[in-house]
Amino acid sequence: MMPLKTKIVLLAVIPLIATILLIALTVRHQERELAQRQRSLVEQAYMQTKQNELRHYVELALSTIQPLYESGRNDEEVKQEAMRLLAAMDYGKDGYFFLYDVRGISLMHARQRELIGKNLWQLRDPNGLLVIQELIAKSKSGGGFVRYMWEKPSSKQVAPKLGYVVGLERWEWMFGTGLYLDDIEGTLAEIDRQVTNSVAETLLLITGIALLGVAVIGICGMILNLSEHKIAYGKLRLLTHQVVQSQEDERAHLSRELHDGTSQTLVSVKLLVESGIDQLEAEGTTPPRPFSKAVGRLNDALNEVRRISHRLRPPMLDTLGVVAALRHLVDEFNHLGGMACSMVVEGEPFELPVDAKTVLFRVAQEAMTNASKHAFATHLEVLLEFSDGGVRLSIRDDGTGFDTNAVQQHPSNGIGLRNMRERLQSVGGQCDISSRPGFTVVDARMPLEVLDRMRETVETY
Repeated sequence: MMPLKTKIVLLAVIPLIATILLIALTVRHQERELAQRQRSLVEQAYMQTKQNELRHYVELALSTIQPLYESGRNDEEVKQEAMRLLAAMDYGKDGYFFLYDVRGISLMHARQRELIGKNLWQLRDPNGLLVIQELIAKSKSGGGFVRYMWEKPSSKQVAPKLGYVVGLERWEWMFGTGLYLDDIEGTLAEIDRQVTNSVAETLLLITGIALLGVAVIGICGMILNLSEHKIAYGKLRLLTHQVVQSQEDERAHLSRELHDGTSQTLVSVKLLVESGIDQLEAEGTTPPRPFSKAVGRLNDALNEVRRISHRLRPPMLDTLGVVAALRHLVDEFNHLGGMACSMVVEGEPFELPVDAKTVLFRVAQEAMTNASKHAFATHLEVLLEFSDGGVRLSIRDDGTGFDTNAVQQHPSNGIGLRNMRERLQSVGGQCDISSRPGFTVVDARMPLEVLDRMRETVETY
């Protein structure tokens, strides 16, 4: 007969450890993937802002010398006057304009005057890029952006830079400006560091839970009673809940980073552009059209960052409650178009525990996304019912429907449906899903005793 210790190891300890390792790897992968997506969005929004800013600087500078260039004169006197006007323009300690002829000779450099008159055709940056040749080639092709390494005036250190250049063909000039990118690299590095720390803490927490689970299984295995199964199931459900909560915490963290960091930067840039417009109008000058376009694009970028931040973790879910958060979600889907959404609240709303609000919101978010993207629904109704027996959330749509049994049996389909069920089961709730062509309903229930248990857990902690 197999020894009891071996049975416990084979039937409990090894499966538990394997499950926890898989959960840990899944959590690590999901957090990394989420962080990479957010990092890419932040970098894309930041770079778009930088590119728009550079275009506007160059367009503003060109408008200053445009009367001289369009005069038709090519003599040295008019060129010197144009260079004088360009040299007088800057925008901060590290913002300046530069001017080269098509042979690579520096004609004007507001910060590094020692370069003026030198032929920099063969100049390479630390990465081996022929900087001046690349800039001149870009200007001849109609203008554009070039990334390279250049000395930063304020720190005297070589830093990554994004340059924007245009060509003045008749004068055989290459003119442009640039912005240093070391600040965004620092921000992205900080995001990576925080994500790494968060992943390490999550894995450490899972490791601690794994050790605790092994110890509990060992103790329960010694007494061999019917409560063993109940305890193991409770631990696994708690672990699933903690994994989900860890993901929600990371979403909230990233949402705050976008709101307090990137969003504030975009607002600051927008205010600077608007201030420039106001200053030009005060001086009696009509602001160039690109200035107005810049404000519009900054507003678009700001709205996009705020939308991403809201989808990660809606602030009103914690401040105004689940009713307001669901109404905002319904309005958001109505704004996207393609599916008419409505919401009905029955009964007198009462305050729900944080976990309950989060689970109900995520279930609604998943159900509405499925109805819009996969079921091609045209109408959807959200029903939130408060009663003495607890709270009930029902989402109904008129989409194409699906075979619930087939989806449950197929391992690669219905991941979203399984996630909804697992979220509710992790807090003691219940999720019923039924579907047929033209009608699908997702029904989530949380009895009053489950809500009371959540409140008691929060008070205990």
